[in-house]
Amino acid sequence: MASLNGYVESLGRTAISSVSAVGRTGFLGIDALRALRKVSLWAPHLLGQMARVGVESVPIALFIATFTGIVLALQASYTFTGAVPLYFVGTLVGKTMILELGPVLTGLALSGRVGANIAAEIGTMRVTEQIDALETLAYEPVAYLIVPRILAGAIMFPMVVILADAIGIVAGLGASMALLDLSAPQFMRGVRLFFEPFDVQFSIIKSITFGITVTSVGCSFGFHTRGGAEGVGRATTRAVVISSMIILVLDAFWAAVLLR
Repeated sequence: MASLNGYVESLGRTAISSVSAVGRTGFLGIDALRALRKVSLWAPHLLGQMARVGVESVPIALFIATFTGIVLALQASYTFTGAVPLYFVGTLVGKTMILELGPVLTGLALSGRVGANIAAEIGTMRVTEQIDALETLAYEPVAYLIVPRILAGAIMFPMVVILADAIGIVAGLGASMALLDLSAPQFMRGVRLFFEPFDVQFSIIKSITFGITVTSVGCSFGFHTRGGAEGVGRATTRAVVISSMIILVLDAFWAAVLLR
């Protein structure tokens, strides 16, 4: 009985901590919206953050997309054997990459790379009192640190995701031609068969919300870090976990709202 009570107590603490973290992130997001008017503070740092969030994330996104496309093609051919025409491999690869795996896998990967980096960087600034120094110098920390990172996430995540979608489909095409004896016209026939322009719009909508989530959660945990180096480590871990959970929730939300 005691162990059960301890388990329930631990679960309750975790739930309260998660809800509190989401609330802090929401309030920080409101402060960031208010700080948008201070363009002179955040604009000089936007391009640099876009490069860090987007350009530096391209290799890992393309690596994931390439092997995802290959695996999708092989699994589709295994599933469709003798049941449906083989060109439906292109349909499955195209639809799945654009609607689901491209945005979600890229978002989860970047939550570890981008979210952890932001949380560690801002958390280190907090525990070393650099943020306090900014306030002393009359720099608003939210406008100076938070706004350019969130804007960079909202702008660059869709670009990285669209590139990952395209590379995943190309990788599926290459695997189909090399391993499945499927010609390029047959594969592309399958891709075009059920393609809708809204598919790309859906992928972009999800990726924008994922970008805002990853950067804002990373900023929030970093901004509220306490406890020195150990606190920075905890903040970094929690930022990745919470942003990954929110990405999966948003994935289900957008599917329910936009695909019904």
